[in-house]
Amino acid sequence: MNRRIFLTKLAAAVGTLAATRVIAQTHNMGGNMAGHDMGNMNMSGHNMGNMKMGEMHGGGLLPESALPQNLPLPDLKKLINTSSQSNYFSATLTAKPVKLQLTPELNTEFWAYNDQIPGPAIEVFEGDTVEITLKNELPQATTIHWHGLPVPPDQDGNPQDEIAPGASHTYKFTLPEGCAGTYWYHPHGHNTVAEQAFRGLAGVFIVKPKQDPLAHIPVQNWLMSDLKLSSDGQIADNSMMDWMNGREGQFVLINGASKPQITLNQATRARIWNACSGRYLDLALNDADIYVIGTDGGLLLKPHQVKSLLLSPGERAEILIVPRKSTQQNLKALAYNRGKMGNVPEEVTRDLASIVMTQDSLPTLPEQLRALPLLGQPTAVKKLEYTETMEMGKGMNFLINGKKHDMNRIDLTSKLGEVEEWEIFNNSHMDHNFHIHGTQFTIINHQLNGQVHQPEYIGHKDTINLKPYERVRIKIAQHHKGLRMYHCHILEHETLGMMGQLNVI
Repeated sequence: MNRRIFLTKLAAAVGTLAATRVIAQTHNMGGNMAGHDMGNMNMSGHNMGNMKMGEMHGGGLLPESALPQNLPLPDLKKLINTSSQSNYFSATLTAKPVKLQLTPELNTEFWAYNDQIPGPAIEVFEGDTVEITLKNELPQATTIHWHGLPVPPDQDGNPQDEIAPGASHTYKFTLPEGCAGTYWYHPHGHNTVAEQAFRGLAGVFIVKPKQDPLAHIPVQNWLMSDLKLSSDGQIADNSMMDWMNGREGQFVLINGASKPQITLNQATRARIWNACSGRYLDLALNDADIYVIGTDGGLLLKPHQVKSLLLSPGERAEILIVPRKSTQQNLKALAYNRGKMGNVPEEVTRDLASIVMTQDSLPTLPEQLRALPLLGQPTAVKKLEYTETMEMGKGMNFLINGKKHDMNRIDLTSKLGEVEEWEIFNNSHMDHNFHIHGTQFTIINHQLNGQVHQPEYIGHKDTINLKPYERVRIKIAQHHKGLRMYHCHILEHETLGMMGQLNVI
């Protein structure tokens, strides 16, 4: 029996076992399932007892038509700078539960920064000093991870540096010149990342250059996120399938809105974030030319035209959209098969937004958008292997080099400033991606099915997808001493152990 069929049958068997235990617990407890761990079926230490039967197979959810659609795209509200000093950004974020009215009939409790979903947009310039105080009014400990930003490890919200409920912490760092790009922030506590993210804790962080070569082109910001609501309009707990495959809600939101209307009156620059827990977004738009002009860590050397743009969870991009005609089209997420386990629905193409476009031509662009710094020749090599195992009675294990994340273990050591080559091998049947904290890397090549190919374009990345049995080689260097995390950014897989720790000395 091949590995794929084996895993599918094993997942189905575990699902049957879990369902049987849920029924037994419901009967024994008079229907009250909260706080119980389903016997031994606890997904490697994560409480599954509050899983509702309808959620085992995606049922018991609010229909997609329940939320208002085709309303104008909301702007991302900005975090106000309270500092009067030049080149200094100071503000406060408060993380707490808040009830938001999604419809006249629905009040849903989210966990939010400053009562906003998404959280406030932070906009600064390269060279600025940033000081942000987080007040934790959640029922859990939390942190803020400044995803992709070149900040010192002790300011990057590692799980070792949690902020207890009722406490606060001030993060402070100075952003170096040359780091302008499209970043974001979200929690990174120990074993709580998946839940805190799907309850709403995320926001964008934009670092602007002092001289923007594309300043003459209008900009829009599109933060894409998942929302999974149960039939009563509340945020649903993770099902067993969510833990195995990565959570996907029935709603894909842009700036917190379901299928909004977006207006492009001319050629437009769009910053796009995939802030979903587990959903891959293969974005496409008819009747427009699409050029990738930036990746996670900033602008490319020159634009690269694409037919569609695949963003795995945590990835970002900047694109230039040039409407070929005046028309209305749907922004689509094309069906993408990432090899999910178990008896899951077939992947389908989804409409994410209605785009009203006015015909335009390609605007004048500089010969090069930016000069990409070259890291030089690697002098050290590191190898990572992603694997998955499933144990009856214990659940899924998502591993790097055969190990689950351990806060007390250092997995790798690097020297400050040394250029390294990392080879990441996805030795599993499903897509996983790779994210590393505190720096950007460039891709050397991909290897799949015995074929080696170069990347379509070179840009600064902190998150990259790997298809099943694909190897990706990257060039990377760390510029701050201390502890760094690296992991799959499918948040359920990260939470269940697909994470390692790098000590920079």
